[in-house]
Amino acid sequence: MTAKVKGWALVLAVCAGLWLVHNGVQDVTPPMPTAAEAFAAGPNQHTDAAADPLPASPPVRLRIPEIDVDAPVSGLGLNGDGSLEVPPAGDRNLAGWFRDGTTPGAKGTAIVAGHVDNARGPSVFYSLGALKKGNRVEIARRDGRTAVFTIDAIEVYEADAFPDEKVYGPSDRAELRVITCGGGFSEKTGYQGNVVAYGHLIGVRQA
Repeated sequence: MTAKVKGWALVLAVCAGLWLVHNGVQDVTPPMPTAAEAFAAGPNQHTDAAADPLPASPPVRLRIPEIDVDAPVSGLGLNGDGSLEVPPAGDRNLAGWFRDGTTPGAKGTAIVAGHVDNARGPSVFYSLGALKKGNRVEIARRDGRTAVFTIDAIEVYEADAFPDEKVYGPSDRAELRVITCGGGFSEKTGYQGNVVAYGHLIGVRQA
């Protein structure tokens, strides 16, 4: 990924947690991944099984059955300062995909992001931190194929320690990153970091 794309981490880090502030329930925060779901020392994935990458095709819908996510996917570009756009905050059930990067299922690292909440309540990736290794992410594509990913790890990072290369770096197989806000929470500044789910392609369903 380019240096400009690395600005995404900064965009997601400023999520304000408006629902928590508005309702005065800062102690009710999204689930965070446990240490058991992080990458272990040694091989980085729980399974070596992988499917061959697909040709490029834009995503249209994302499903994560274990956390009841079933959302359309919109394309995201770059802001004038080189940072990545985020989906409109008013739509609680919308995921975004970096449209100038890898398409989910193609060779490389595809980036998907969404809000954790908005002023009205939890948003699309509120429960992302509750995922476990081996859970599935399914992404329906414009070409009629559904790319099926397995979760390799879920990690949480403070904003000033976000590992750009680890998250956005290139890959020789089809990989996926799903990102939302998380970490500590401050009523003044909002969420202090990001939750990142790492996955790789293990199967394809035809239309």
